[in-house]
Amino acid sequence: MLFTGTGVAIVTPFKMDGTVDFDALQRIVNHCINGQADYIVVLGTTGESVTLNAVEKADVARCVVDAAAGRVQIVIGVGGNDTAKVVSDIKHTKFDGISGLLSQTPYYNKPAQSGLIEHFKAVAAASPVPVILYNVPGRTGVNMTAETTLTLAHEVGNIAGIKEASGMMVQVMQIIKGRPDNFSVISGDDAISLPLVAMGGDGVISVAANAFPGEMSAIIRKTMENNCVAAQTIQYAMLELFEALFVEGSPSGIKATLHILGLSQNVLRLPLVPVTQKTYNKLETIIQKLKTF
Repeated sequence: MLFTGTGVAIVTPFKMDGTVDFDALQRIVNHCINGQADYIVVLGTTGESVTLNAVEKADVARCVVDAAAGRVQIVIGVGGNDTAKVVSDIKHTKFDGISGLLSQTPYYNKPAQSGLIEHFKAVAAASPVPVILYNVPGRTGVNMTAETTLTLAHEVGNIAGIKEASGMMVQVMQIIKGRPDNFSVISGDDAISLPLVAMGGDGVISVAANAFPGEMSAIIRKTMENNCVAAQTIQYAMLELFEALFVEGSPSGIKATLHILGLSQNVLRLPLVPVTQKTYNKLETIIQKLKTF
């Protein structure tokens, strides 16, 4: 498997004036690696990539690659709902130090399953690195079925896995059951990563791991070692955090958490806004409990 264990869907930290905070980004990269994260995903949804211009995207990706310094693999997010533009964006992306590409199903225009197949065939053909499909119907408005995923997995050699965030556990099991060798099935949801791995999945691309990489890595590692009792202990300690991180949207929750931990400012780009004081206070309480866990 090319992508296993704990991947971090890394945030893009901003300064108070709204510009990218590269010092904070380096801190978070090192924090994640020191916490035994296995790889980092840059310029995904959690990284607010849709609010970054082309120059900022290139600079953010380069900062993450440089900060990681070869210690872990880096996956870059490139996606959209115009296939031709996605292909063009891939061709204009510098892949030095990049091991994989994460690309979500096209949003808003709600393509048929046959359209998803053709879209990802074009993405895979353009990409110089292995592609991880990303199925997140709650954000895109379209679910990629197990049949479609397996068609791509078996027919397209450059597609290496899927980040599954549909929440449909039977669908996930169908993919795990029917996948070819070396095709990773990765949880896109922190809260259900333990059961997904226990069913035969290969890890998680995690939001919570920005702040708690050690705990997320331990959950995945212990589950993969069939030590589910130990994994459950950590999982249930983290469960309240998983819920609080998303109650007002993501990455608003994780940015508040990183601010509480002193890793970055609590700044987002519109249309996203910081969490309310009520949620911020709740996160402070949860984090204090986790520090004594």
